[in-house]
Amino acid sequence: MKMEIRRLFPGDDALVMQVTEDVFDEPVRPDRLAAYLCEPGHFMIVALADGVVVGQCAAVIHRHPDKVSELYIDEVGVSPAFQRQGIARDMLDAMFAVGREHDCEEAWVGTEPGNVPARALYESRKEPHGPAEDFVMYLYAL
Repeated sequence: MKMEIRRLFPGDDALVMQVTEDVFDEPVRPDRLAAYLCEPGHFMIVALADGVVVGQCAAVIHRHPDKVSELYIDEVGVSPAFQRQGIARDMLDAMFAVGREHDCEEAWVGTEPGNVPARALYESRKEPHGPAEDFVMYLYAL
């Protein structure tokens, strides 16, 4: 099986039409994917196994008037059949490289306290600035 870690660009939409289960939270809509890939500062890395998406990592650059630019890692997902093979690690490292290319000085990612596999992944990458922080999130319907 040929495994490839690849950054997507506008026009690469067709690469994400064959996806294994549990890579994304919901089915990928072509119109949303195209809009995402065309938006400056939005990035997606995928893992392809023989041309089928088995993992994805999405991120957005946050620019601030008073702080350094940072790369927010929005999602990392790997199909259960392909987990524990270093795919998430490789996608995350590729996304860190994208952040450096765009002059981001920091990257951040969050997960639920009980998501042990995700926490192990994030704690294994480079050296974090410090221990994991408590986080409270509020969601508003618009």
